[in-house]
Amino acid sequence: MTTSYTSPLPESIDELWERRAELTPDSTDARDVIVGAVDQIDTGKARVAFVDAATDEVVVDQRAKRAILLSFRVLGMEESTVGGFRHHDRIPLKTRLDGVRVVPGAIARWGAYLAPGVVLMPSFTNIGAYVGSGTMVDTWATVGSCAQVGENVHLSGGVGVGGVLEPPQASPVVIEDDAFLGSRSMVVEGARVRRGAKLGAGTILTASTRVFDAETGEELRRGEAPAWSVCVTANRVKSFPGGDFGMPCLLVLKRLEEGQEHDKLALNDLLREHGVNA
Repeated sequence: MTTSYTSPLPESIDELWERRAELTPDSTDARDVIVGAVDQIDTGKARVAFVDAATDEVVVDQRAKRAILLSFRVLGMEESTVGGFRHHDRIPLKTRLDGVRVVPGAIARWGAYLAPGVVLMPSFTNIGAYVGSGTMVDTWATVGSCAQVGENVHLSGGVGVGGVLEPPQASPVVIEDDAFLGSRSMVVEGARVRRGAKLGAGTILTASTRVFDAETGEELRRGEAPAWSVCVTANRVKSFPGGDFGMPCLLVLKRLEEGQEHDKLALNDLLREHGVNA
């Protein structure tokens, strides 16, 4: 967390964190503070992380992550039902769904923020996640704990956006506005998909994934899909004592002018030209 950032959550969360080992569901005063803090995350008044417009760096609110972790200590196990389905958990389902379309089979936990205009197909959104307006979370996609997803993003079927709770200072996955993640793509370990980037089906991006420009061969910043680019998973040969092996990397096939959108048919044609589907 940068020195210039002040969390909107109460300082008492840090005090409770220091004595977390002694907290239980019977710690009623502590529970009220913690539930109130997670409620602020649930409503979008606080969030686990965001991109600082001035520095372009991801800022993590450690206090928000601590509040979420503390909730597992002070909330007891409770039974609930949804139709014929029975659940037994500490974290209830989200109830604030104003302006959000939730298709039967979709699950969102309390402590996740869903902006008006979000569409959830049968999918899973975990506690601490943030999903911006106009974003589609398609069938069987997963938005992990504390993952930050921007506006007008499309998470295609089966996409996995990884979560992170511990350690508290670890950066979550960030998917910026106008991004597109093709079917069965995986973005994990605090990786970042910058604005307008498009990932072909099955693309894997982690914080340590090496990234290369297909036109120039230049190596780019690891763990990031560049803004307004089309990217796919590829392999780069690396020599080991036991032989030469293909190691996965992210290949930037094409770059666009800032703000330029892909025609979907043109995007499909580009990816299929390289043996990849959207």
